[in-house]
This record gives sequence, structure tokens and C-alpha cells, in this order.
Amino acid sequence: MDTDNLFSCFFHLQKKRRAATARRQHLKSAMLQLAVTEIEKEAAAKEVEKQNYLAEHCPPLSLPGSMQELQELCKKLHAKIESVDEERYDTEVKLQKTTKELEDLSQKLFDLRGKFKRPPLRRVRMSADAMLRALLGSKHKVCMDLRANLKQVKKEDTEKEKDLRDVGDWRKNIEEKSGMEGRKKMFEAGES
Repeated sequence: MDTDNLFSCFFHLQKKRRAATARRQHLKSAMLQLAVTEIEKEAAAKEVEKQNYLAEHCPPLSLPGSMQELQELCKKLHAKIESVDEERYDTEVKLQKTTKELEDLSQKLFDLRGKFKRPPLRRVRMSADAMLRALLGSKHKVCMDLRANLKQVKKEDTEKEKDLRDVGDWRKNIEEKSGMEGRKKMFEAGES
């Protein structure tokens, strides 16, 4: 009984799968038919638009009977051709300028954004002479002694410095001022 039930479920599932596959194929074919009709409508619309544009911008050509009228028509056509060529040349030049500017700006943007990875910098101790030799190569002949260009400053003796030098040893000065004799000397120095 169980095997019969299993077989019936299996066949039922297969029928559902077949139905789903058939439905998918039917939907695909319906979508393709709709796409084909849309493409045909677009092509017809483009053809009508083209005919309208040509009728508006290119009137039908009427050939004159005499030779002089034919020459005048040729001159008019040549003048139109020259004006169209001038416009085409101008637009080409403008296009070239704008593409060149666009390339320059994209290069600047590329440089500013920095696509390349910057290497980590190391601190290098170099003297000024070694740096100039590295930058200029064999052209470097000038020896650069930075201390030679410094200004020499002379120390001027001030009164405070003289007083400090004259004071001498501080212990000796304290011993002189200590006790009654030192106070007496300070008092006498204050009176005079």
C-alpha cells in the first residue's frame, strides 16, 4: 500500500513539473512575440520620423530647363555644402578641445586622488653638503658651512655682572655681615 502511494505521489509531482515547464515555455514564447511586435512598431515609427525630417529639411529637387538656371542651382548647392563643412569643422575642433580638457581634468583628478600607494618615508640624517651633492650631482662645488655665516656677538659687561664678580665668595660675605660687627658696618654704610 505504501509503495502504491509513493508511486502515485511521484507521478503526480512529475505531472506538476511538466505543467510548470510547459507554462514557462508558453510565457517565454508570449514574451518573445510581444518583443517582436514592439521592435516592429519602433522601426516603423523611426522610418516615419525619418521621412518627416527629410521632407522638412530637404525639399524635392526640381531641375531647371536652361543651362544658366542649372549653374545657379549648382552654385547654391556648393554654398550650402561649404557652410555645412564649416559648421562640421567647427564642431570637430570644439569636440577635440573638450576631449583634451576632459583628459587633462581626469589626469588631474587621478593625480589628486592618488591611485598609487605612497611609500613610507624614512628619516635620513644628512648634512647640507651631502644633500646638495645628492640633488645636484657633480655640479655641486660650493661647500656650505652654515656656522661660518653666523653673526658674531660680543658680550658687553653690565653693572650687575661687575657687582657679581666683585662680590666673590658668598660665604665670606655672610661671615662679615654676621654678628654685631656686621650690623654695625651695615648701619654705618647706611648713614654715610
